[in-house]
Amino acid sequence: MVCDLHVSDKDDMVVKALSWALRSLAGHDPKTVDNFLSRNDSVLAARVRREVRNKLETGYKNPKS
Repeated sequence: MVCDLHVSDKDDMVVKALSWALRSLAGHDPKTVDNFLSRNDSVLAARVRREVRNKLETGYKNPKS
């Protein structure tokens, strides 16, 4: 619910916090996080989409080379 409140906020600190929160939740409930990303894809900051998708797909914030 807290993430829903800030989904369209573009302030850098809020974007970082939202990304962190979703990545933390991804370890506990990846399906819910994936659904959240899908529902809000058009309004989420690119950074949030990228970092959280990486976490869901690889287990890491940034994919390793």
